[in-house]
Amino acid sequence: QLFREEKIKVELPNAVDLEKRLDGVSQALYLLFNEGYNSASSDEVIRKDLIDESLRLTLMLTENPATSRPQADALAALILFHAARLPGRIDASGNKLLLDDQDRSLWDSSLIVRGFYHLNRSATGDEISNYHIEAAIAAVHSISPSRKETDWRQVVELYDKLALKNNSPVIALNRAIAIAELQGAEAGLAAIESIPNLELLSEYYLLPATLGELYFRSGDADKAREHFTKAMKLTNSPGEKKLLQYKIGKLDN
Repeated sequence: QLFREEKIKVELPNAVDLEKRLDGVSQALYLLFNEGYNSASSDEVIRKDLIDESLRLTLMLTENPATSRPQADALAALILFHAARLPGRIDASGNKLLLDDQDRSLWDSSLIVRGFYHLNRSATGDEISNYHIEAAIAAVHSISPSRKETDWRQVVELYDKLALKNNSPVIALNRAIAIAELQGAEAGLAAIESIPNLELLSEYYLLPATLGELYFRSGDADKAREHFTKAMKLTNSPGEKKLLQYKIGKLDN
């Protein structure tokens, strides 16, 4: 009604401006999805409403001929693969579950199928965006029967490709986690130590949380407790604090 009263016209920008704006729109939707998947500002570990909204808007991009691009399909695939795993990611009380504790039979197979549909559509054209590679990583996880049976070699190779496009220390940290799964905790710790600009993650709770997990696996309970405790101080998420407290409790068993 406001648009009608003010006689505001809603028009698509020209082709050049549209391409520029699509990158910004995709980034905004990606950030919206991430906030839903790992909520940092809510008592809820997962904000399904934000995930659903990011998916709805991304699918609108894929369905409109003016905005349908391989990048949009790749982002849709990424969100769908992660959304499919949500039912097994928290317990009945809303607590976040460790990967080994998740019931994969609860994963939504229909969303996984839709994810592969959009991943296949994203393969048209010459462009390979960050979303393409992240969606491919999520696809590997979505078809893995267990953490142990995940194709970690392929995951590491995909992170290698992603790191060439984006030298973010967060991506390097995720790559180190995959290396730890493939080669063991010591290799993961070494990969973390070799991350350029590691100091940029000094306030990022997932760095000490990851270090705590790897020291726990390597048998150093004291260092594991130290890093888990530091991670608890860095996160404002009640759900993450509860999970970290659970891990600290395991050190005493």
